[in-house]
Amino acid sequence: MKLSLRFSLYLVLILLSSCNRDTLLKLKSGMTLTDSAKIAKAIYQFSAADGLDMPVLSVKGENVVLDFNGATLDSGMDPTRPDTFTGLGLSIKGSNKITIKNLNIKGYKVALLAEEVDSLEIINCNFSYNYRPKLYSQWDREDFADWLSYHHNEEEEWLRYGAGVYLKSCDHALLKEVVVQQGQNGILLSNCNQGLFYNNTIQFNSGLGIGLYRSSENRVMHNRLDWNVRGYSHGKYQRGQDSAGILCYEQSHENTFAYNSATHSGDGFFLWAGQSTMDTGEGGCNDNLIYGNDFSQAPTNGVEITFSRNRIINNVMEDCRYGVWGGYSYESTIAGNQIASCDFGVAIEHGQDNRIERNRFHAVKTGVQIWEREQQPSDWGYAKAREVDSEDYRIKDNLFSKVGTPLKIAGSDSIEVVGNILLGYDQLLQEDQPNSALQLVDNKVFEGRAWGSARRFAPRNEVLSNAEVDTNHVLLGAYDFMPPPLLDGIDAILPEEHPRGKQYILMNEWGPYNFQYPSIWLREINEEEYIFLLMGPKGNWKAVGGEGLTGLNPKTGTFPATFKARRDKENPEFSIQFEFIGEAFKGQFGQEVPKGAVVPFAFQRFEKPIDWQVSWYGYDEPAEQQPYPSFRELVNEEPLAQEQKRELVYHWWRSPKAGVPADYFATLATAEPTFTPGTYRIIISSDDGLRFYIDDELKIDHWEAHESAVKEIELSLDGQHRFRVEHYDVTGLSAIDFRIEKVTSSEEL
Repeated sequence: MKLSLRFSLYLVLILLSSCNRDTLLKLKSGMTLTDSAKIAKAIYQFSAADGLDMPVLSVKGENVVLDFNGATLDSGMDPTRPDTFTGLGLSIKGSNKITIKNLNIKGYKVALLAEEVDSLEIINCNFSYNYRPKLYSQWDREDFADWLSYHHNEEEEWLRYGAGVYLKSCDHALLKEVVVQQGQNGILLSNCNQGLFYNNTIQFNSGLGIGLYRSSENRVMHNRLDWNVRGYSHGKYQRGQDSAGILCYEQSHENTFAYNSATHSGDGFFLWAGQSTMDTGEGGCNDNLIYGNDFSQAPTNGVEITFSRNRIINNVMEDCRYGVWGGYSYESTIAGNQIASCDFGVAIEHGQDNRIERNRFHAVKTGVQIWEREQQPSDWGYAKAREVDSEDYRIKDNLFSKVGTPLKIAGSDSIEVVGNILLGYDQLLQEDQPNSALQLVDNKVFEGRAWGSARRFAPRNEVLSNAEVDTNHVLLGAYDFMPPPLLDGIDAILPEEHPRGKQYILMNEWGPYNFQYPSIWLREINEEEYIFLLMGPKGNWKAVGGEGLTGLNPKTGTFPATFKARRDKENPEFSIQFEFIGEAFKGQFGQEVPKGAVVPFAFQRFEKPIDWQVSWYGYDEPAEQQPYPSFRELVNEEPLAQEQKRELVYHWWRSPKAGVPADYFATLATAEPTFTPGTYRIIISSDDGLRFYIDDELKIDHWEAHESAVKEIELSLDGQHRFRVEHYDVTGLSAIDFRIEKVTSSEEL
């Protein structure tokens, strides 16, 4: 009997212990988690604070494993206004060996922020649909206010841009299978060393995929980093605005970036030595290995490496503006890369002792460009402290196939061009300035129509008739410093069935399109005919209404599709409404849409011409106590120049008009447009200072000198009104970009 009772008690204790182990922790806002736990799966709607100093959840401790079991932290803020998101989802500080897995966070300025945590692991987490700002660049013109700047982060300035994950002083971190989409920045590292970041999916963001600042000896491998981009409109402008798949900044050394796909990003890979190097000439982002990545379809540079020493090996750069831009690079190796369909293959100004070897250049306008300019910027400490002459290059064993100008070399010294194969060029060598000690030796030249200025090198090179060429010796090689792929590393390259090409960089006011939801994109205007691209999931769409358009063709179909319509020029306001029925999908702001749902989507545009009378005035450089001019005094003077303008859009680096000074000028623009009754949105981007009046009433006051920035207002207009824009320039870039939209409610659409 006693044995039976004792045995029963033992079983109870075992059962109680088992229950305790299986107990799921329910989260509460403001909790600090200090022990390992498994979290009850739920959607926890926790309001965000205004700043980052009051996180929703905190973690602190040592050897803590938190399995969030698919739980979601959601701020509950309006998902259609991600530019208003604030606060911090999860904070980890001053800890050691913390593991976070299976967690979702959305709706915050920063999803997860860790500081001074050694051996942090973040595994299988999703931090999509967090902060992203509204973009103002449009289909037909860029807005300079959208430009990013990651040049300073000593005071954590990068946090102003938000992030999925932000790590500060976190050594030996492991981030694996982390997803960040439809935000601005994915993973940002500041003073983080010896970490491993792999198998992550950081795509379709409007800023950076992965960014490093003062972070060294990390491995960034096997990541999907495509479509981290802004500042692009196909056939209109390709600026990138300092977005990038991978950013490596300010004294970040000896990192390995390998086997990643960072296509369709502003830059595929963007490296800059840092402001401290620019000021002193010391240091740089040195000895990084960029190996076996796909950096294709970059609007600007597949790879940008500047003021540093690095190795760029066996990468693919196709359909970029520049394959490699290497300004002021030194002792760098660019080898085994495949560079095709770019305007420029490799371009380096003021570089020294660089090696460009065994690359394939195909269908590139200019293969290798090397040059120096006559004068260095006076405010660059780098140029004062270091040798910056363009010299000592070895261009060896490359294949140039159908390259317009294989070599463009100017003002350079000691350039050796040896053992290359050149097929089907227009001009072998272009020399815009004299070079010294330029040697072309043992090259094989086929089908060239003109030696150009390189004819003097003909005796030391083999000129052959059209024949089949053995190019085996320029096939991409493995090289001795090939980093071993990770055993469980994914193949990050885009699948063949995925849309690919810069024509598929489709931008709206919230960033790049991710091909998941029904959408319509204006592609071309041919007089009154408007041509659109329709994209979306599997299913059927149909046009169901519109205003100001005729001749809709076709009226129904599947995605993708080309859609055409003719516009009534007398109507400044036009729109098209569609319906879609098909597969389940996730909408632009993360909303789940079930299969078979009737989903409306639409296009609208307001094209009202406004005739502006524009006048310019000069003023003396102001005193510190009076930093900007008095417009009332200026406009009483005779203008220095005038013009009439249909659209008030200006970007000035120099004088806006003959007779007007390049700095310290003022602009006055007036108009008297007429409107049908309605609500209108006026958006004005400016640099340096601007005021906007309607009927002599001040509506936008942005008069203090500022870099490119946007102000917008909504107001009711009816009939004729007097518009007046007052603007002044101090120095440098100056801009005015005025636009007006008709505000249409969702019910009207």
